[in-house]
Amino acid sequence: MTVTTPFANWIEQNADQLIARLAESVAIPSVSGDAKYRPDVHRMGAWLAKELEKLNVSVRSVPLGKQNLDGVEVDLPPVIFGEYGSDSKKKTILVYGHYDVQPALKSDGWDSEPFSLTEDKATGRFYGRGSSDDKGPILGWLNVIEAHQKTNTEFPVNLKMCFEGMEESGSNGLEELVIKESKTFLSNVDAVCISDNYWLGTTSPCLTYGLRGLAYFKVSVSGPGADLHSGVFGGTVHEPMTDLFAVFSKLVTPSGKILVPGIADKVAPLTAEEKARYEVIDVAVADFENAIGAKVTLSEDKAEVLMGRMRYPSLSIHGIEGAFSAAGAKTVIPAAVHGKFSIRLVPDLTPSDVNELVQKYLKEEFAKLGSKNTFSVEMLSGGMPWVASIDHWNFRAATKATELVYGKTPDYTREGGSIPITLTFADALGVNVLLLPMGRGDDGAHSINEKLDRSNYIEGSKLLGTYLHEVATQA
Repeated sequence: MTVTTPFANWIEQNADQLIARLAESVAIPSVSGDAKYRPDVHRMGAWLAKELEKLNVSVRSVPLGKQNLDGVEVDLPPVIFGEYGSDSKKKTILVYGHYDVQPALKSDGWDSEPFSLTEDKATGRFYGRGSSDDKGPILGWLNVIEAHQKTNTEFPVNLKMCFEGMEESGSNGLEELVIKESKTFLSNVDAVCISDNYWLGTTSPCLTYGLRGLAYFKVSVSGPGADLHSGVFGGTVHEPMTDLFAVFSKLVTPSGKILVPGIADKVAPLTAEEKARYEVIDVAVADFENAIGAKVTLSEDKAEVLMGRMRYPSLSIHGIEGAFSAAGAKTVIPAAVHGKFSIRLVPDLTPSDVNELVQKYLKEEFAKLGSKNTFSVEMLSGGMPWVASIDHWNFRAATKATELVYGKTPDYTREGGSIPITLTFADALGVNVLLLPMGRGDDGAHSINEKLDRSNYIEGSKLLGTYLHEVATQA
């Protein structure tokens, strides 16, 4: 099933032209995390601004200052604000996306050049860095504007755009800018739509109404003045690595149960209505096993797996600085080690509450060791979880649009990861925020061979436009 409105028909008939525009954008290696690519990030921002201006979008490029990257002072990429329409009788929708991408080299294991959009005609897939994350979705909005112009179709809403070039590297300066602009440019926004995530699987579209937050910790243990020879000093000193392992063993069980007291108590209770949402999501445990590459899920129950990813906190141990990790055998006692772990947060957990609980618990556990080493815990970063109401006209519009374009009701999902700007939009603007993905769960964002299916790009563009029309019909 697909919509047959004039603008949607134009998108279908001009698919090759729209794919060519995607190829142009992918060809710009806008890697924000590497100083040598920073000129390309700026070039991508300028290209995007020019493309918007071709469509008569009012564009404002906002510089964000400088940063030190890899020991080099570079200019932060600008935030591109766009405005299309200012009819006081229409709703105003803010859309967000990012024009920067993750690093990619052919030598990483790509089957094709990562910055050359490459079509696999047999599968209808287009491979290229940024194709799905997030250049394809950004261009979807441009496709919608152009399709309305070419078919003389009245644009159903006022559209405001916020496109940044640092999402993959911390979104430096964006939160402050949004808060500032909430009193001016963004003051009349009625709702927000973000297309920067993916379907849960490969066959069913979804709408996302929640994201987990994050509390990231560094645990440091130090003792000797320098690394020691284990043959000379083993058995005579308190070893920092041993202490760290002992403390880390108190964080989480192999079955995923978080052992920090008080965390489970702060998790919002599960309602029967919410549980039912997970049970009807069109996905199987086998889909997770395929994505993981092994049969290692903590449960064989689909709803339990989904809730473990979406609505419960999780604790993951990430690595250790200071430890010997090279090939071969080195009989060293490290003088200091730093372990990293994070906790994914859900309502009603906050980073400050979790930090307090973790600090107290780990210091108590270290004290039980009787070690003479020095111990410290630091929360390196924290982000709040976000959950929106799906009983809102913004979600009703997106649901109806999905049914019209894809012929099925979307799954309602919460993401296990974090998109911090989502909460900033919700809090600073005081409006409903919707995540409306274009790509599939197997697109491989951040991985080698990132791709976007032709059908998802074309049908996804139709979906974005149909959503705007459905917004216009909502009371």
